[in-house]
Amino acid sequence: MNINSESKTKSTVWVVENGKINSRSDQIATEEPLEIRLIAGEIRRTIAVTMRTPGNDFDLAAGFLFTEGIINSRENIRRLNHCIDRNIKTENRYNIINVELNQDTLPELAPLERHFFTTSACGVCGKNSLESLRLRGCDIIPNNWQVSADVFPHLPDKLRNSQRIFSSTGGLHAAALFNLQGELLNVREDVGRHNALDKLIGSVLLSNELPLNNSIVLVSGRASFELLQKSLAAKVPIVCAVSAPSSLAVQLAQEFNITLIGFLRGKRYNIYSGLERIKL
Repeated sequence: MNINSESKTKSTVWVVENGKINSRSDQIATEEPLEIRLIAGEIRRTIAVTMRTPGNDFDLAAGFLFTEGIINSRENIRRLNHCIDRNIKTENRYNIINVELNQDTLPELAPLERHFFTTSACGVCGKNSLESLRLRGCDIIPNNWQVSADVFPHLPDKLRNSQRIFSSTGGLHAAALFNLQGELLNVREDVGRHNALDKLIGSVLLSNELPLNNSIVLVSGRASFELLQKSLAAKVPIVCAVSAPSSLAVQLAQEFNITLIGFLRGKRYNIYSGLERIKL
């Protein structure tokens, strides 16, 4: 994974230990806004601003557009580039991504409901509806194979060992892609759980490797509705989380036949949906 030099920020901290205070230099995960602009012919529109960790920004923009139903495939994108507006300070141009589409009119933006601002923490507010996924025509994921239960206990350590920015900052979420044998294929990190998954799915989209119907996704935090929604868009059949799922995430997994695993910590974990895919 390419690491942007701005993904980490140096800071002086004061450490209190055993009644003593000492200063030292520390690394902090960078958080900055990213503006995503759509360009179709002569039309240019900002559709989202999210707080993210710089790095893999093209993946983030592409993944966000795909998982929110604005684009359907890699072929919808002509090119991605940073802002070249000379009226904007150079250091700020890298916080704006232009997504030029292969059409002269903007796509249907109803999935976004309105021009909105999202944060790295909350995801896309107002999207927490199973009905919205039904209206988008999301398919139920079929059962085509089984995965050995012995694969899952090893996934969290593989994820943690691959989190290069987390190892020096301790402040990032991650999303990882594995094959059915538990081999790590890709990892993306970000201060936002949703951004990390968008970066992961965006990287696969841009390399023309969708759908992910023979894959396992592991997220470093809890399994929320938004994370399951994004996984469903990429047709991920198995989603694992090191923490708890939400009730709506479980409902989504059950309705669209996603195997959902929570509290994945060592040899003990909970299966909330899709037990049929697990070979015990």
